[in-house]
Amino acid sequence: MIRTTLHDGWRVSAVGGPVPADVAGREVPAAVPGSTHLDLLAAGLIPEPYLDTNESELVWMHRADWRYATTFEADGPRDGEAVELAFDGLDTVATVELNGRVLGRTANMHRSYRFDVRDALRDGANELVVTFRSALAHAEEQEEALGRRDRAYGHPFNAVRKMACSFGWDWGPDLQTAGIWKPVRLERWSAARFREVRPLVTVDAGGTGRVEVHVAVDRAGADRAGADRAGADGAAGADLVVVASVGGVERRVAVDGDTAVVAAEVPGVDLWWPVGYGDHPLYDLRVTLEADGVEVDARDRRVGFRTITVDTEPDEVGSPFTFVVNGVRVFAKGANWIPDDHFLTRVTRDRLVRRVEQAVDANMNMLRIWGGGIYETEDFYDVCDERGVLVWQDFPFACAAYAEESPMWEEVEAEARENVARLTSHASLALWNGNNENLWGYQDWGWQEQLQGRTWGLRFYEELLPAIVAELDPTRPYSPGSPYSPGDLHPNEDTHGTRHEWEVWNRLDYTHYRDFTPRFCSEFGFQGPPTWATLTTWVHDEPMTPTSPGFLLHQKAEDGNGKLDRGLAPHLPAPRSFEDWHWATQLNQARAVAFGIEHFRSHWPRTAGAVVWQLNDCWPVTSWAAVDGDERPKPLYYALRHAFAPRLLTVQPRDGRDALLAVNDTGAAWTGEVAVTRQTFAGEVLAAATIPLDVPARSVATLELAEDLVTPTDPKGEVLVVSTADARAAHVFLEDLELAYHPAPLSAEVTRVDGGYRVDVAASSFARDVALLPDRVAEDAVVDDALVTLAAGESHSFLVRTAAELADPTALTGPLVLRSANALSAVRT
Repeated sequence: MIRTTLHDGWRVSAVGGPVPADVAGREVPAAVPGSTHLDLLAAGLIPEPYLDTNESELVWMHRADWRYATTFEADGPRDGEAVELAFDGLDTVATVELNGRVLGRTANMHRSYRFDVRDALRDGANELVVTFRSALAHAEEQEEALGRRDRAYGHPFNAVRKMACSFGWDWGPDLQTAGIWKPVRLERWSAARFREVRPLVTVDAGGTGRVEVHVAVDRAGADRAGADRAGADGAAGADLVVVASVGGVERRVAVDGDTAVVAAEVPGVDLWWPVGYGDHPLYDLRVTLEADGVEVDARDRRVGFRTITVDTEPDEVGSPFTFVVNGVRVFAKGANWIPDDHFLTRVTRDRLVRRVEQAVDANMNMLRIWGGGIYETEDFYDVCDERGVLVWQDFPFACAAYAEESPMWEEVEAEARENVARLTSHASLALWNGNNENLWGYQDWGWQEQLQGRTWGLRFYEELLPAIVAELDPTRPYSPGSPYSPGDLHPNEDTHGTRHEWEVWNRLDYTHYRDFTPRFCSEFGFQGPPTWATLTTWVHDEPMTPTSPGFLLHQKAEDGNGKLDRGLAPHLPAPRSFEDWHWATQLNQARAVAFGIEHFRSHWPRTAGAVVWQLNDCWPVTSWAAVDGDERPKPLYYALRHAFAPRLLTVQPRDGRDALLAVNDTGAAWTGEVAVTRQTFAGEVLAAATIPLDVPARSVATLELAEDLVTPTDPKGEVLVVSTADARAAHVFLEDLELAYHPAPLSAEVTRVDGGYRVDVAASSFARDVALLPDRVAEDAVVDDALVTLAAGESHSFLVRTAAELADPTALTGPLVLRSANALSAVRT
């Protein structure tokens, strides 16, 4: 097998659509993999798409057509040799030509394509051309042919198999990409090659691991129509053998026709566990193909031995949705994942490492790949395999009705088969999910009236996709959708299956998270702006306000700022400046989401998952993300780390009064004592108790609090502090609006240390949600913790990592950098 990448010498030009005069007729260098936006940006022909209001200046690209062309040197095909042009991904509606011969046409970003070029390839120079038509124009034509179907946004993203959020979302730009977005190769081979290698990995109760490798092969002597082209060497008749090696065990099996199954059993394997439950060892798996005793192809994978199911058996409450790994029930602590950059080819493996490690550092054990994005990459899954992060993969359907007729049916089947087979080896892959919110949409969003009996995707979710998973990946569970409730129940029932909780963001105060106790909350969240450095890098409004033009273009949610302000009003005073508004809305975002998580976790095992919307952003924007588009953690990120901590203390209502809930998500019993004090903000202890603590592993205990602990004398000026050696909580009795905070309770000192600065902060009075925002001082600065609450007389040391040598280190203690809830309060002592 000879593989030659064809990534050099590409040029791109616009060949149709409303192209500006300074772009028309220009041919510029093109990066492959890449996209038209990035190529034109590199050539200086368009402005930076993310900057200020530039997005609106690039609407013409929605309807442009593009020609990518390169010339490569090659030898013509030899007798008996197969030669194929392989595209791992084309975005999206493309015509592929080699030396003037049309090889094929594509209309699916989620598939790879292979073209037999034995009749088109020639000795010497070969011209390869890929012409991309506007995906929007194609989608509109498909919608006209198949009938309009409702969707969450204006463009008919549901009429073409392309990343839905490429057309814009309530957190993403409307920059409809086009280009060769994955590698392209010329492949030459004799005898045979692997067409598919699909390992299915299980482990039995005795600890013996089993790898069952299903392979399909192509023989060089037959074309796609099956005609013999072997020539004199008779390659089509070669004796083929598949060899699988893993964990010191090797097994061989002959290929019968064009398929084979080879199984290897490895005794005494080390189990792969999610992070927080054990180690996540991976075993090298090598699968080779021999033709007449000579190796002609090979594939390498890394596999982890574990079992995974989802418990959905009805119980006294309803229907649970609990992940079970290696027989152990897991509370899923996680976040939803969107593409990490709108321009996908900028998402490197190193960037994925940084993002997944941020999730792990925030005590998460699951990421859900949302259905408006892509089937994630090998790099993404490798990183999650290595770090023990469970991955829930949606099929790419989101917030829309989808036609089931041809050609949509065939495209969906082809992409699903390819991607399910591609991902089976990954230990981190925990669930295949049919769609995002489409079952809910059909029920509640007026689709039934609009559809008038037309198809809307149900057969994909209930027939096609589960059948493909059952056939190709029976080692993993499948769910028809998220949210989903079984049978004839409403899809978003809180006592059954999975739930999305969006009433809080859209209509209700965040305290209403407690109105429901879902079995598994797979989406919930609250907005906040990006970090100051990210915002001011990309938006340059003068003055900057929540309603200035650039800021508004980077706020995509319907009435987003109105919801931010209404969400803030019951809790914090109206901000007096944009800087205060920025901090207050970030703080309120963090509090809202943490409030929900602590409620959900306190109800384990009834509630078995809290998957926040969302971990990451794809550009600089006001959104629900914990990590902004420039990779900086927002205050929400630190709130997630605290709320998802392995051991959590939280005060929750139980039976009409406050109780202390001790949540133990570790494999060992949590024993010792809890110190509880009711004290004034000035530090005077008014009531105290020591409560014995004995919480079994993976359990929650309810601890009663004496009346004198939960009944304040002066609710405006008192706080309940609970602590153990490894957990802590502070519970106030009123909203910040009504509390008599000391407005300036903090003093701080800065010390230079290796890699940055240590900021020692002391509180003379109760200080809530103390945070450093060091990116205001140095763009690369990141603090190790935030939203730390201090009782009177307590102190905390923050570590700020930065490569900058600050001329004035005390800037890290300035009033816009060292923040707390106190300074926002309208009530003063």
